Amino acid sequence: MKKRIITGTVYVVVLIGLLAMKWLVPNGWGSLGFDVLFCAISVLGSIELLRAFKKAPQELQMEVPLAQKAITISFCSAIVPMYAAVEIAMGSGWIAGLALALVYVIVTLIFMFTHFGGSTPKSTLLSLFTMLYCGVLCCVLAALNHIEHSLEGIILLFLVVMLTDAMAYIVGSTLKRWISAPLAESISPNKTVIGGVGGLIGGIAGAIAAYFIYFGFNNIGTLVVDGIMLGAFILVGFITSIAAQAGDLFESYIKRKCKIKDMGNLLPGHGGVLDRFDSMLVSGLIVLLGFIIIYI
Repeated sequence: MKKRIITGTVYVVVLIGLLAMKWLVPNGWGSLGFDVLFCAISVLGSIELLRAFKKAPQELQMEVPLAQKAITISFCSAIVPMYAAVEIAMGSGWIAGLALALVYVIVTLIFMFTHFGGSTPKSTLLSLFTMLYCGVLCCVLAALNHIEHSLEGIILLFLVVMLTDAMAYIVGSTLKRWISAPLAESISPNKTVIGGVGGLIGGIAGAIAAYFIYFGFNNIGTLVVDGIMLGAFILVGFITSIAAQAGDLFESYIKRKCKIKDMGNLLPGHGGVLDRFDSMLVSGLIVLLGFIIIYI
């Protein structure tokens, strides 16, 4: 627990620093701090995921050949910087990201059909899944980081995910002895329905906090409440909280199938990068779509 608290504190300090950079540095350059974070998640996450399936039991074990592994990790290394650079320079990062993904998919399939370096259909599926789960979803986070109202979107994303995780743990562990109905017993026996409800409450609280942090006070410090905008934030926060818990359960399912406790040990007390950011990978897409709809 001590390691978990220390790592969590460092995480919050880094987050505050990245938010300050994004707020203070103009012309989109302040967003590069989060781009670096999302790129690191993509790269380290891909390595963790490939390693997890390599350690899996025989019936699920998948060894990605070196050449195909290099392609997979290089894609996860390039997709976020490519998107960010083109988006800042030309405002069409999604075209660059789509083109890069298409090239890598074609190369990966060529490797499979030619059996280059020992590539197989099984290893190709894992390679493509890793590109999607780590690379593309981190590119979605980068896209959120570069939309017009990205600062409030990033604040909402991190607050909702963090409070969903915290409240699910606090409520679940506190009330488990009285309300012990499992949420998904075959995937994660320790998670309960009441913990999931606590997570939803935390997600809504995070959305409300994000609204008041960004919109709550005018220039003279007077409280301002826009009911429609607050309601939109709450709705996005609620759906994002569901997505965050689904993302957490999805990774728990992968770890259970691979017979491992954590994806890695890079973050003391938390496990690997994917153990910390699994909820955010799925949630980023919800927040991005929500903010596109809100600001149409």
